[in-house]
Amino acid sequence: MKFLFFCFFFLFFLSTQAQKRCEYDVEVNDSIGTLKTTKEFLMHERRFGNNESYVFFSLSNDNGTPVLNFQLVHKNSDFIKAYCIDAKTKLFLQLENGKIITFLHTDVENCGSFMRNDERNVRILSANFLFMKNNYDDLKTSPVVSMRVKYTTETVDYIIKKEMQSELLNQFSRPQNYFMDYLHCVEN
Repeated sequence: MKFLFFCFFFLFFLSTQAQKRCEYDVEVNDSIGTLKTTKEFLMHERRFGNNESYVFFSLSNDNGTPVLNFQLVHKNSDFIKAYCIDAKTKLFLQLENGKIITFLHTDVENCGSFMRNDERNVRILSANFLFMKNNYDDLKTSPVVSMRVKYTTETVDYIIKKEMQSELLNQFSRPQNYFMDYLHCVEN
């Protein structure tokens, strides 16, 4: 009997610890509606010479609609090519189980913003992508191994690491488990 109790307690503990705690940057509930947005999470980091690129994700629940917030940041002392998005832009995630999840961008064309910072050029592109309901549950159970973004003029692939020690944030993370850890934060 003690063994069964221990097993039950252990399984309960594992299930409660499997998902990360929800921390929100935005949490609004007013007469217009509700909006919750999780903190940004570094999904991809590439540094080579003076060229740096970063991809951040956050999740939102906008009046019951889950949204993936995507941000691409490039830093370089040389010219930085612009990546643009439009209504035809799609973001694809390949899961470890072989399935491919598609996200749709619904906004108008956007090529991001450009600025100069400490003698370096910085280009930031932000976009919101909608989940498709038929693949929503797969994100909760399988790690993400790669991402493809179909920009307006080209398609770019990003390898998502199982574990990453970020030079930018100086912290350890597991980007492949992002949706398994945080998708519950924007569910109703």
